[in-house]
Amino acid sequence: MTSLEKPGPATPTVRYRMPSVHPEGRKFVVVTLALCLVCALNAWETLAWPLAGLTLWVAAFFRDPIRTTPKGEGLIIAPADGMVTMIAQVLPPTELSGQGGLAPEPSTRISIFMSVFDVHINRAPIAGKVTRVVYIAGKFLNADLDKASEENERQHILVEAQNGVRIGFTQIAGLVARRIVPWIKPGDFVAAGQRVGLIRFGSRVDVYLPAGTAPRIVLGQRTIAGETILAELGQAAAVEGVSQ
Repeated sequence: MTSLEKPGPATPTVRYRMPSVHPEGRKFVVVTLALCLVCALNAWETLAWPLAGLTLWVAAFFRDPIRTTPKGEGLIIAPADGMVTMIAQVLPPTELSGQGGLAPEPSTRISIFMSVFDVHINRAPIAGKVTRVVYIAGKFLNADLDKASEENERQHILVEAQNGVRIGFTQIAGLVARRIVPWIKPGDFVAAGQRVGLIRFGSRVDVYLPAGTAPRIVLGQRTIAGETILAELGQAAAVEGVSQ
């Protein structure tokens, strides 16, 4: 570099950060670790090693990674990590529709299935005011089944953006899941990508898109909560994909 040249701006970089364990899961880690230590101190190796593995799995299950949420007008962000297992035209649940809610007409429902290996912290798909949080007790069928939307234990959440657009999504318990933990209530304001709750041990999240909005994801695609763009308001052209 000559004396007349000036160095340009530094290129932005980020570093990998080990995900922390969410406080909701730390008590489970402590319990399994304590049991593991008791077995190890008593030379019960046949129990100590499986408990050590269980402790690591529980810590991984409740991991809470930092996510970078895209910003843009009309973006609808994935509320869950997992695989897109269903995209269907359905009537929205009565708990999310009607006056002040979603239009009682068929809309696109995107179902994201979370395995026990996925991050289970759910995030808001858009920024706005939480207008409904409706919990419904139910069964614990396989969350990958279509009827799980109507029969399983679930929690419906409705968020209304500043421009009046409403997005509804539903946390659904599954075969192993036994508790939906909410961190929001009606009247709260959330940012797109903000943590809103979790479902313990395997489950599913359904997202209902407004009329005239097509998915920007495809069946079999994996989503990242708080980062993957599910759709863009008013964009009615669907995308295609191929498994390979």
